[in-house]
Amino acid sequence: MATVQSPETQNVEYKESWRDEYLKWVCGFANAYGGYIYIGVEDGSHKIVGVENSKRLMEDIPNKIVTNLGIVADVNLRQVEGLDYIEIIVAPSNIPISYKGVYHYRSGTTKQELKGGALQDFLLRKLGKTWDDVSIEDAKIEDIDRNSIDYFLSKGIAAQRIPETMQTASTEEVLTSLQLIDDNGKLKNAAILLFGKNPLKYFHSVEFKIGRFGRDESDLLIQDIVEGNLIEMADKVVDILKAKYLVSPVRFEGMQRYETLEIPIEALREIIFNAIAHKNYMGPAIQMHVYDDRIEIWNDGTLPEGYTADTIYANHPSRPRNPKIAGTMFKAGFIDTWGRGYNKIYTGFEKNGLPIPTVSEHFGGVQIVIERTYFKHLNGNVGNDVGNDVGNNVGNDVGNDVGNDVGNSTQKKIAERYIAIKEIIKGNPFITALQLSEKLDVSDRTIERDIAKLQEAGMLIREGDRNRGRWIVLK
Repeated sequence: MATVQSPETQNVEYKESWRDEYLKWVCGFANAYGGYIYIGVEDGSHKIVGVENSKRLMEDIPNKIVTNLGIVADVNLRQVEGLDYIEIIVAPSNIPISYKGVYHYRSGTTKQELKGGALQDFLLRKLGKTWDDVSIEDAKIEDIDRNSIDYFLSKGIAAQRIPETMQTASTEEVLTSLQLIDDNGKLKNAAILLFGKNPLKYFHSVEFKIGRFGRDESDLLIQDIVEGNLIEMADKVVDILKAKYLVSPVRFEGMQRYETLEIPIEALREIIFNAIAHKNYMGPAIQMHVYDDRIEIWNDGTLPEGYTADTIYANHPSRPRNPKIAGTMFKAGFIDTWGRGYNKIYTGFEKNGLPIPTVSEHFGGVQIVIERTYFKHLNGNVGNDVGNDVGNNVGNDVGNDVGNDVGNSTQKKIAERYIAIKEIIKGNPFITALQLSEKLDVSDRTIERDIAKLQEAGMLIREGDRNRGRWIVLK
C-alpha cells in the first residue's frame, strides 16, 4: 500500500477528491503559516487512492486559486504505483486573504472562520499593528486623567523602570515616551484605556465584574463592578477582594494572632494584571466568580498562537495581545515582559503549599480557576454544629470554654451564646459585633472574644475586612 510522505508539520490536509470548498483550506493556510494539501490521499491512513482527470485538475486548481483568492500556489502532479495525486503547496501571505468575503485561518489542525474581535486582531496583525496601537479620531488630551499619570510615574520610579526626571514631565511628554500618541498628535486606544478619565466613553467593556455566588451561578449573593482606567484598576480590584470577598484565616503562634490572605497576594495581583493586560477590549468585561470552593477569573481573548493551557506555566516568550498596554504596565513595575507571569503565579502557590491554578480556554477567552482549599478543609473537618461540639473537645479553646462541664450554668450560657451567634449570623451575614452584642445583651468585648473562639475552632470565618465583609458559618 503506497502512502504519501508528507512534511513533518501540522499544516497538512488530506482529501480523497477535489471540491471547490477546499479553497477555504488554501485561504486558511495562506492567512496563517502556509501548508500542504494532498488530493487523492485518504485522511488518517495517508493511503494514496489517486484522482481521476488529473490533467484537468492541474489546470483548474491553480486557476481557481488565483481567481478566488488572488494568490499563486505551487500545484504539483505526483505519481506512485500508477496512481496520480496532487500536491498543493501554499505559502504564507503577508496580506489578508479572503474567500468570497470570508477570512479563514489555519490554527493547529483546524480551520477557523474569523469573525468579530478575532478578525479585527488578524487584519491589524497582517498590517503590522495591534488594536491598542490604533488611533482615536476624536479623543483629546483633556480626556486623560493627570492623577493617573502621576500614579503611574510614582509606581514606575519606585520600581526603577522610569527615571526620576520624568516626575515633572507633562502629560503629552509622558504619553509620547510611551508611544501612546501618533505622529499626527492623536491619542491611541491604549492611552484612553490606561489613563482616561472615562474609558467607557469610548469602549463599552472597560470593567472588572466581581460576584459572590452560593450554590451556583444563579445564586448571586453580592457583586461589585470596578470601572475606570486600567492603570489603577488592579489595585481597586485587590482592595475590594480583601474587603469583601476573600478570607484571611486566623492562626496563632504562641500568644501572637496572625491573619493571612487565603491567596498569596503577589500571585493574586499577577493573575489580575494578566487578565487586564491580555483582554480583548472589544469583547465583554472581565468576570470573577467567587464560590465557596473556587474562584474563576475569565477574560475575553484566547491564548496566543501556539500556546496551550498545558504549556502556559512552562518557560515561554512574551507575546502580549496588547503590547502598548503591557509595555506601560511593565514600566509601572506591574508585570514582567519576559513571559514569567505564570511562572510567578506557579511559584507563589507552590511556596504556600496550595494547588496550582488551572488555566483553560473557555468560551472564547482564558479562564483561570483557583481552588479555595481553606474552605474545603474546614467543610470536611469541622463538626456539624457548635451545639454538637459541646463536650466533644472540638478546638482546644472552645473545648476549654464549653466542653469541660456541661452542667455548669456559665458553660451552658457560653454554649448557648455560641449557638445564638451562629443563628443570628445565618440570618444576617453582614451584622457587626456591636449589633450582636446589643442583640445578646452582652459587652462588645465578650462578643469579640466569642467570635475569635469560633474562628479559631474553624466554625466561623470572615470573608472580607472588618467594615465591608461578611460572616460565613461553616457546617
